[in-house]
Amino acid sequence: MGIPQFSERLTGSRRSVNWACARPCPIDSAALAPAAVECPRGASGAVRGRAAIREPLRIGARGSRLSRAQAESVAAELRAAHSSLAIELVWLTTTGDRDTQTALSAMGAQGVFAKEIEAALLEGRIDVAVHSLKDLPTAATPGLAVVAVPKRADPRDALVTRDGSVLRALPPFARVGTGSTRRAAQLRHLRPDVEVVPIRGNVDTRLGKLEAHGLNAVLLAMAGLERTGLRDGRVSPLEAEWFPHAPGQGALGLQCREDDSVTQSLLEPIDDPVSRRTAEAERAALAYLGGGCQAPFGVCSRCGAGTIDLLGCVTSSEGRLQVRRWAGGHMDDPDGLGRELAEALLAAGAGELLSRERSTG
Repeated sequence: MGIPQFSERLTGSRRSVNWACARPCPIDSAALAPAAVECPRGASGAVRGRAAIREPLRIGARGSRLSRAQAESVAAELRAAHSSLAIELVWLTTTGDRDTQTALSAMGAQGVFAKEIEAALLEGRIDVAVHSLKDLPTAATPGLAVVAVPKRADPRDALVTRDGSVLRALPPFARVGTGSTRRAAQLRHLRPDVEVVPIRGNVDTRLGKLEAHGLNAVLLAMAGLERTGLRDGRVSPLEAEWFPHAPGQGALGLQCREDDSVTQSLLEPIDDPVSRRTAEAERAALAYLGGGCQAPFGVCSRCGAGTIDLLGCVTSSEGRLQVRRWAGGHMDDPDGLGRELAEALLAAGAGELLSRERSTG
């Protein structure tokens, strides 16, 4: 039985907030951009191939409210860059969408929100996949490549309460909902008294559980709240230096087939080099640590004049132990920076902590 899907034409447009790092980057992204890839063009200036025969560019994503908003924002940017480009949006259902009860940490394999979308790419049913980078495994799938990362949204986590309370103001033994191993561990480190209540579901569902389950608060990503128009007075951002976010959080990864040079050329104008290299450094650190998407590993990035300072944080599940280290390097070598941070964390004991978490998880 095939993967459930349907498609629709894009209407309207959305744009993302530019958050390449935890702090604003005083860098001109254009100065870091690679040399432009020249698209094959006919006498009229139109891109030959798909555009010349009026075939739509098929953009695939999950069917949740957040995933739709993300795909629509990418489509809007592509329309702005290529005014005559026809676009079709294709909604796909993933393993993580079908099973909304099992904890993500208990689902085993990585990529529960990506595998079916990658399969659609490899089978030629879509041309571009829009992923939340924090959900995409760090190991590349053969035949596919993340070729563009648009401007990053706010990467921070957020505490959502009924009245906008901050974390320190929550009552003793407050009940806080999250389905993230990392968020739960960091929360217990800062507030050992709280009761962590496991919750799953899309942004709307988890917000609804604030009332339905009698919770004092839920932990969500700022980017998801902003992209769905759900950021309001109940939302209190958690600063990344003391509550590090997931690697790649707030960033979108645009993936296509490695041999599809036409699509790669179409995506190149909406790539933001600062966002891409920062996310690459964060994800490289996770890869060198040997952790998966659900590892209790958080990061915080600061951008300077062509440089990145990167904080890495590994926390035990009960919150009692935490290893934090900083590393810095040039933005042109995100892989090297990620390796340096991982080595510093491993030297400080993070490897033993992660091994223990895997054996007891």
